[in-house]
Amino acid sequence: MANRSPNQSAADHQLSKVNLGYLVFMSRWLQAPLYFGLIVAQAYYVWRFMLELLHLVTSDSNEFSDSDVLLAVLALVDVVMIANLLIMVIIGGYETFVARLRIDNHPDQPEWLSHVNANVLKVKLAMAIIGISSIHLLATFIEPEKYESEEIMWQVLIHLTFVFSALALAFIDRMQVKPAHGPVADVTDGARGTTDPSTPASDAPTPASTH
Repeated sequence: MANRSPNQSAADHQLSKVNLGYLVFMSRWLQAPLYFGLIVAQAYYVWRFMLELLHLVTSDSNEFSDSDVLLAVLALVDVVMIANLLIMVIIGGYETFVARLRIDNHPDQPEWLSHVNANVLKVKLAMAIIGISSIHLLATFIEPEKYESEEIMWQVLIHLTFVFSALALAFIDRMQVKPAHGPVADVTDGARGTTDPSTPASDAPTPASTH
């Protein structure tokens, strides 16, 4: 067996590294079934929303007090908030960690999807969790007699924890954005030529000398 040259051995080693890198990169598709599973969970929440709405509409109005109606509406809003959270996780997570959706020219493209990244997604998810926590906290405050004071206190503390966590994520995201420093170069088209402000203009007509 002929001895392999050092150049050929280095090329084979580089090729194996490239193949390993592609294998690791393709492993991101293992997350795709997770997002499809969240789509199924979203379909379940749509079904639950329709059942809650049907129960609210078909029930006798005399059976419900104003507080009961408000709680039923808050339950519907809670389902919608969770569905919005799922949408952000499905679309934003797939776009960030799996593959691009390639819907740049779609008229219904969400505004936040054009600049989504891991940090933006975390902040938006934190804000959605705060909204869901606010709905549950409001439902508790509507009928506080059904809860013990210690339970209400813990709900408030957990909600404040969510708020401070979202503020911390937003602050960290703001700190990671580094503004560009230094003067911006004024580059003109080569066909027009470059201009230097320190050089006097030479295009002005030279007056004819008189003798």
